Amino acid sequence: MQQGLLHLHNILRWFVLIFALWTIFKSLADMNSGKAFTGANKRPALFLMISCDIQLLLGLILYFTGAWGIKNIQNQGMAAVMKDHASRFWAVEHITGMIIAIVLVHIGYSSTKKNIEDKAKFRKLFWFTVIALLIILFTIPWPFRQDIGRAMFPGM
Repeated sequence: MQQGLLHLHNILRWFVLIFALWTIFKSLADMNSGKAFTGANKRPALFLMISCDIQLLLGLILYFTGAWGIKNIQNQGMAAVMKDHASRFWAVEHITGMIIAIVLVHIGYSSTKKNIEDKAKFRKLFWFTVIALLIILFTIPWPFRQDIGRAMFPGM
């Protein structure tokens, strides 16, 4: 079961990245075109937010039930975890970065509901999503990252 959740978590990251890029490009294009902000403009951000929330749920399950999260801290102690690069990444950096990014995605989406001018909605959505995407890209365990790298796709 743990392996299946990890594979699902790995696959869903691609949906998060695709929806983030879609949100960024759509909000940038619409911001520069002077279009009115409509419900259709929210759709990419809504899909991004939903995919991030699913990822968070899966990630929290893995964090609290898997070997690299809470169990690692309980077994080794926080001092030992912080000294080891891989343990620190999984127990602290990955979860912290992703939670911050997901909060930014939620702030960006909620800014589209405010009673502000349309260009400001596009601008806020764009910048919150760009910053969230940068944090996500930095905290994903890409295959080229020493000690923490994971395959691009499960089973590879």
